[in-house]
Amino acid sequence: MSQPAISSVTKQERDRFVALAFCWGDLLFELDMMGTVLFSAGPVEAFTGFSAGQVTGCRFAALLPPADAVAFEALQREARSRVRVDTAAVRLKRASGALLDVLVSGYWMSDRFYLALRLRGAAQRPALADTVAGLRDPESFSRAVGPRIKALEAEGQTPEMAIIGLSGLEELRERLDETQAQAVMASISSCLLATSVGGDTAVRLGEESFGLLRDPMLDFNALNENLFAVIAAVAPGTDTLQISNTSIALDVARDLSEGDLTRGLMYALGSVQKQGIRGSDVSSISDKVFTLISQGLSDIRNFRRIIDERRFFVALQPIVDIRRGEIHHFEALCRFDLALPHNSPYQYIVLGEETGLIHEFDVAMAAKVIGLFKKMPVNNLKYSIAINISGFSIGVPEYVTALHALLRENPWTQGRLMFEITESSRITDLEAVNTFIQDLRRNNYKVCLDDFGAGAASFRYLSALEVDVVKIDGSAVRNAQKAAKGRAFLSALTELCSRLGVETIAEMVDSPESLAFVRDCGCDYVQGFLFGRPSRNAADFTPLPNLKLFR
Repeated sequence: MSQPAISSVTKQERDRFVALAFCWGDLLFELDMMGTVLFSAGPVEAFTGFSAGQVTGCRFAALLPPADAVAFEALQREARSRVRVDTAAVRLKRASGALLDVLVSGYWMSDRFYLALRLRGAAQRPALADTVAGLRDPESFSRAVGPRIKALEAEGQTPEMAIIGLSGLEELRERLDETQAQAVMASISSCLLATSVGGDTAVRLGEESFGLLRDPMLDFNALNENLFAVIAAVAPGTDTLQISNTSIALDVARDLSEGDLTRGLMYALGSVQKQGIRGSDVSSISDKVFTLISQGLSDIRNFRRIIDERRFFVALQPIVDIRRGEIHHFEALCRFDLALPHNSPYQYIVLGEETGLIHEFDVAMAAKVIGLFKKMPVNNLKYSIAINISGFSIGVPEYVTALHALLRENPWTQGRLMFEITESSRITDLEAVNTFIQDLRRNNYKVCLDDFGAGAASFRYLSALEVDVVKIDGSAVRNAQKAAKGRAFLSALTELCSRLGVETIAEMVDSPESLAFVRDCGCDYVQGFLFGRPSRNAADFTPLPNLKLFR
């Protein structure tokens, strides 16, 4: 398919693209058809270790490790036929040699490829080259290994994870052409998979290190000989390779269910790949992997206890009518430390999302808010509260069933509860999500789409999902105030929402200047520390702090 005809890029169009890109990304590159960097904006040196001047004129692929570079160039070629790239993941190779996980979105315009980058969290999509030649990624490895660990425990055996280091592997691959390098990885993969329990429990831990669920009868000497043989069969120069092995016991999970064991391993191995393992010293690698697995399983135990025993509390933050200065509703925010009520719950929520427990926590949070509501007069219609729902949870049937059962048990919450969909970037089946949203709305529960403007797909979500409110992400609000054309951008966004019959909330309004800015841009409601920090007591916002700003 040929690339659609696009008119030449004007300076105005490029400025507009830069402004839009920075609502999502931290860094912007402009590449020519060969992938050479023509222009960059943002904290280039902080991301890459090189100055903007050093990067200009270089191939963008040179900023990536070899495997990612090959995958990225293929992605770039594919993107020319479909114009855009939506949220792929790569690793930047910094000047120090360290790898930095980033998400990229790109767009072809005439003969230029515009690329927006932002930092990637552990929960987000694995990098392009993470799954190599049949080896498992952390998620699928954990799902495969969980039941097998429990089976070994049931037989009275102590499950073990073998750690294999191949010193010199990266040097060997760099001497080979692409076909030979891929053949080497395929051979290693086949050998390790065949040796692992079940024939499908091997995972890549680092550039020169691998892990597998060890069969109790595994002979490391025989494994080493097999690895040497299969690598030598497809590539010369294997005399520089050195193979070493060790094992770590996985007997730290006997008290966990199979499901929680799988979640803990998934979380821990995701942390292993996020932190990055360099070299092939199996002793240090095994210590690091064992520490992260032990910590991951401990975190799962603690979070399971938090959910089952409701060891968290609800803090309220007001959403304020921008014209009248009246509280429209409160957002219910979860907090986990009574002594530090202002501490962010971010690490716990990320843990829940990365381990697949967030849907259970979302049900517990909804029940907690309804319990809080019951302590207020049922006939008092002054207050309404918005409850967050992770984009992960909507796709879990157990969550949907449990939430609707909870609402049926408490019909008096109709018109008094709202639902705020967070982490919308996790949503894949827009049609199913819209069905879920309309079920809530038909029962008189308003729905808000959170994080608007923070992701490249925000407008696609707004087009596909019929909601009552969108909350404009605080980063987008801040960027709009900094950019020369930010006021026009934010005003256009609120006007679009108004025409769609959708109200807007501006987030992180923490100063009188921010309030004046978003008011001028046409936002309907505001939320931020300007009106007080989250509190367990709704009465703390009577009278509303800084009410004089509305007079």
